Amino acid sequence: MLEEVHDTSGRHDTQQPGVAGWCRRRPAVSRSLIEQWLPAATIGAESLRERGSAKAYPPINFLHVWWARRPLIASRAAVLGSALPAWPSPNEAERDVDAARILDGLRKEFPEGEDEYHAWFVKILGILGDPVAGRKAIKEALARGVRTDGNAYGYDRAFTVNPDQETIDRIHRLASLRAGEESTESRSAVLDLFSGGGSIPFEAARYGFNSVANELNPVASAILQGTVVLPGNLGPSFSQIIAEWGEKWSERIRKRLEKFFPTKNPDERLAYIWAHTVLCPTTGRSTPLAPDFWLVRSTPGKSVAVALEVEPGSDTYQLRIVEGPEAKLWGTRSTYKGGTATSIWTGETISGDYIRQASQSGKMGQMLLAVAVTRAGKNGRKFRTPNTSDLAAVSAAEKELAARMPGWEISDLIPAEAIDSVSNYDRGHRMYGINKWSDFFSTRQLLANVTALEELRTIVSEAREKIGSEKAKALALYLAFALDKMVDYNSRQCSWDSSRSKIRSTFDKHNFNFKWSFAEFDGAHALAPWAVNNAVVNHKKISALMSQRESLFSDARKSTARVIRGSATDLPLEDSSMDAIVTDPPYYDNVMYAEISDFFYVWLKRALRDTWPQFVDLVLTDKASEAVANPAIFKDVATATRKKGRSAKTGKTAVELADGRYEELLRQSFKESHRVLKERGALTVMFTHKRIDAWDTLGAALLDAGFSINASWPVHTESEHSTHQAKKNAAQSTIFLACRKRMNSEPAYWADIRHEVERAAEEAATRFAAEGMTGVDLTIATYGPVLSVLSERWPVYTGKLDDEGNPEVLRPDAALDLAREKVASLKKRQLLGGRDIDFDRVTDWYLLAWNDFAAAEFPYDEARKLSIATHLDLDDLAKRRKVVRQSSGSVTLLTPTQRATAGGLDPDAGEYDSWIDRLHALMLIYDSEGLGAAKAWLNRTRLADDPTFTAVFRAALHAIPRVKDKGDFARPEARILDSLRTALFDHVEAPADESDLAALDDQQDVLFDV
Repeated sequence: MLEEVHDTSGRHDTQQPGVAGWCRRRPAVSRSLIEQWLPAATIGAESLRERGSAKAYPPINFLHVWWARRPLIASRAAVLGSALPAWPSPNEAERDVDAARILDGLRKEFPEGEDEYHAWFVKILGILGDPVAGRKAIKEALARGVRTDGNAYGYDRAFTVNPDQETIDRIHRLASLRAGEESTESRSAVLDLFSGGGSIPFEAARYGFNSVANELNPVASAILQGTVVLPGNLGPSFSQIIAEWGEKWSERIRKRLEKFFPTKNPDERLAYIWAHTVLCPTTGRSTPLAPDFWLVRSTPGKSVAVALEVEPGSDTYQLRIVEGPEAKLWGTRSTYKGGTATSIWTGETISGDYIRQASQSGKMGQMLLAVAVTRAGKNGRKFRTPNTSDLAAVSAAEKELAARMPGWEISDLIPAEAIDSVSNYDRGHRMYGINKWSDFFSTRQLLANVTALEELRTIVSEAREKIGSEKAKALALYLAFALDKMVDYNSRQCSWDSSRSKIRSTFDKHNFNFKWSFAEFDGAHALAPWAVNNAVVNHKKISALMSQRESLFSDARKSTARVIRGSATDLPLEDSSMDAIVTDPPYYDNVMYAEISDFFYVWLKRALRDTWPQFVDLVLTDKASEAVANPAIFKDVATATRKKGRSAKTGKTAVELADGRYEELLRQSFKESHRVLKERGALTVMFTHKRIDAWDTLGAALLDAGFSINASWPVHTESEHSTHQAKKNAAQSTIFLACRKRMNSEPAYWADIRHEVERAAEEAATRFAAEGMTGVDLTIATYGPVLSVLSERWPVYTGKLDDEGNPEVLRPDAALDLAREKVASLKKRQLLGGRDIDFDRVTDWYLLAWNDFAAAEFPYDEARKLSIATHLDLDDLAKRRKVVRQSSGSVTLLTPTQRATAGGLDPDAGEYDSWIDRLHALMLIYDSEGLGAAKAWLNRTRLADDPTFTAVFRAALHAIPRVKDKGDFARPEARILDSLRTALFDHVEAPADESDLAALDDQQDVLFDV
């Protein structure tokens, strides 16, 4: 049973050993399970396993690209935890008839009690073992270099486990029990406000709920139709129809295009590596803009590169494929770097302005550098230089496109729409002459992609006559997904990945960064068959995940799934119609979904205009209604300019206007949630964000909408051991906030509840730290408990009057700042091994910055918030002390060497302002002058045996990430401190290295030698 912990504030907290989370004991009122209990550590470990290897992602991730999808297992836990009832205590059952009814029903289902219920919950998640122990075993084996074949977890990934009919029936009996409904004829309705890639509605549908997926974006809406609705209706056998008609489609494409992609053998498959070019200012000849010339960047002796040679005085160049030592010589060369180019003809520097002017005036060209060749049934690739046949085929493709262009334009087959003026990526497209969506493709790429589109329309029309309109409609959607896969891997934004010898997709990153060299798929023989196979395989896998004895949405299953395309601020749903809302809202400016999805939309709307007009009725996607903080919308109306991440003293910047609009849209969305949610309903918000202002916005939106926050569960969902982690500030946990409609509450003043907020933050931080949570995750994990205190007494007043003379309502960030200050004190004690030692504010800030962000660079606003928590002036840290460097929107922690160069550190000073100055002086002397000089400095400053200096050393050693990249510490500070510990501070215990853990996310089920 759960243990009730009472305190004098009247607050009852519920805590179960081994469950990392926080919840507030409420009157029974049919609480959901997630308001009482959640196996957060178990769910987190399984989520990391799910996302550990890109090759083993769930099939919905492969059917069509979408950004920031949540793990299926985390989504499943949120849905089930929101729908199922909490286990009432005997005291609650005595006091409340509803609690007694629920307890009686649960005891009938689980006669052995609450533990049996919890064990069943973990089982129905598909977790058939202990992923925490399995993950730990993998880490230990990797550290020892042990080779273990097979599944290290002992069971299949949880997302692959389908619930059987008996499980689904029991789930819905219990959901009806919580909802107070005697009949289970109608299934509980689960809504996702911001469905995106569909993880939440997909899992709701798999478990037989009436799944309602709301989504504004037309591309995402189409993806949802193909992942959440159609697979359950059509079943796995429909993949055979996709394969049959997809093969016909591919064959027609091949016949039309094969003369433009000549091969020597019919089993050859080619890929082409190109570089963009401009004309040399002196000679007028094309010169390539290549960042490097690698084809295969591998171990010595196996690397391959292109050698580009020009004979002095000649007007021609020669290409050679080189391997071994010569490959390293040529592979590392570049003709474009840092915004400028070097002419291969004269060696002169070509300015960035010249390159931009050339590209914007249509004078940027392309040079074919190499051809990659694979053979069916053969491993590996071979490379050759372009031959006359290759170049003639490119020329022929240019003539073919020119001949077809007039007719294709009349038939609206060319995606010639101008890129939206609302754009954050002009440096990736318009700056280099890409003004229309069709400009993203080279001549032959555009020919191949539009030919595929034209044949898709024809094949769907023919299929309609053979298989009927409904199946042909579904076929059109999946072939359109295949077309999008084709354009994603066949544009000028597709670079060549020399480390893995393959073509990267257009969206290997969430932006439009211009690619100076690019790769081209074989558009005749390989592109369409590969894309069709992707659609076939993943439709079949998705359908299999939804497949049961009866069709998922048959009458026998009593459930439905539907996609609503519209704004979350205005839902076409009845009042009090949803049993649960589970959602993962957008995070400020994290991803500009509408802007980047236009790349796909312009193709989808041409492929689906006759079959799915409800998804393609816009010219371009709707940026104005999208709930993201998009400064491009306000660039022409902003009245101030933002500098170094700071707000202007007067007026409003575009960023500030965008943030305000996002905040209002989020607030209206949660108000709409309040309207459609039943009185007994549960709202679960999944939120992964490190910015305190994002949490302030979320908290304010929930509180203003009329919700109380009853539980907070940190679920570790983001990989912590990628090799870039030491350079990137990222939250690793998704916080599940369990909410419900707020009962009548008595308003309070901030002064009256401040102490309770402090205590909630301290208790939560202590508990989560004991569970092993660190860094920024530990801070944000306290935000849920703190917001819950506010939600009980909302509105909370500051005690002042606003501009209109009314009582001023507190912003949640006041409570969050207080939480951050309390957590900072706890983190400092952790770094000091549980001791309380006073340093100074500068040293505290430095140590906490590394501890919180595990990165040298992080947002300016976060740095400012930390400076407030430590009572410092951030400008002083940057301008006088040179601890950090400020840049646009961010700050960067400087190394000791950088500080000395900037004039912020003198290792020979007689006096030092802070303990971090003393430590940095030692680190600089040791690294530049050696061990002897370091010992002499310690003796001169009398710090060798100083306990405070040793404590600072220990804290820095534990705070700065020890991530390694190819055997070396990624951060120079970590390298120097580690060497100093060995040489001078061997009595200080060494923290665990993270280097061996970096491979974990690529290993997962099978362990290999390290």
